[in-house]
Amino acid sequence: MAADIQEVKVNDCGRKGLPVESVLRCAILKQYRQVSYEELAFYLLDSHSFQAFARLPLEIIPRKAVLQRTISRISDVTWEKINQALLRHAKAAGVERGQVIRLDSTATDSNIHEPSDSSLLWDGVRVLTQLFEQARELSGGGSLPCRNHCRRAKRRMCSIRHTRGRDKKAALYQDLIQVTRMRLSYIDPVYQ
Repeated sequence: MAADIQEVKVNDCGRKGLPVESVLRCAILKQYRQVSYEELAFYLLDSHSFQAFARLPLEIIPRKAVLQRTISRISDVTWEKINQALLRHAKAAGVERGQVIRLDSTATDSNIHEPSDSSLLWDGVRVLTQLFEQARELSGGGSLPCRNHCRRAKRRMCSIRHTRGRDKKAALYQDLIQVTRMRLSYIDPVYQ
């Protein structure tokens, strides 16, 4: 673990970094309490029990950026070794048999919508239209003939989302697939 956290360049002057044990204990606190790096930095500053568990040196209270930079350096291989060592200890103490493991991951918000078949087809038509328009501009104008099918594809995608019944959705999907193939036919004649 020390190899994961240790910087490639270490300056002789300036503030001393966090000890490896403190980095691991801060990572455990973050995961156990399900807090962000910013919240973890606040709790380490505010709470004596957090500071005691993390075994931070008295003069060091790490900021969010430092915590994120050091904790994120711990590799998957290192986490696996830590988990295996904990499991061996738990087996020896008779606390855990180690037959089933449940893993949790940390989810983060993103600007990606939930992918459905209809929305992915709509995204494909939309992006292909944008790329085709860019190609048309680069070629100097009207030498690339094509129709814009975005409105039709978007309507079909919305209709699929709000329609009940497999038969009705199947017909809408067929039309959306046809629109997608029309868009692809401008690029590759195989789809005509």
